[in-house]
Amino acid sequence: MNYTYMVRCHDGSLYTGWTKDLARRVETHNQGKGARYTRSRRPVTLVYYEKYDTEQEARKREYAIKRLTRKEKDELIARAEKEKGFPPI
Repeated sequence: MNYTYMVRCHDGSLYTGWTKDLARRVETHNQGKGARYTRSRRPVTLVYYEKYDTEQEARKREYAIKRLTRKEKDELIARAEKEKGFPPI
């Protein structure tokens, strides 16, 4: 399984990425070994994710989410919380 995800950083900013192991990736971010962007913004909290069968689909969605405005990202997160009872993995 492949995931596209968003984490909320300690400073309130959002980071979007993709991974094959969601729990491990969030842990890696929180250990300061993840993306350069999140290293100085720890701790991070998982706020959104989507599942995909292929890496290509997950990367394509990551790119699409990164192009959204902050307002659109916040709306996406809010919809997921309401519809899916997010975040259990």
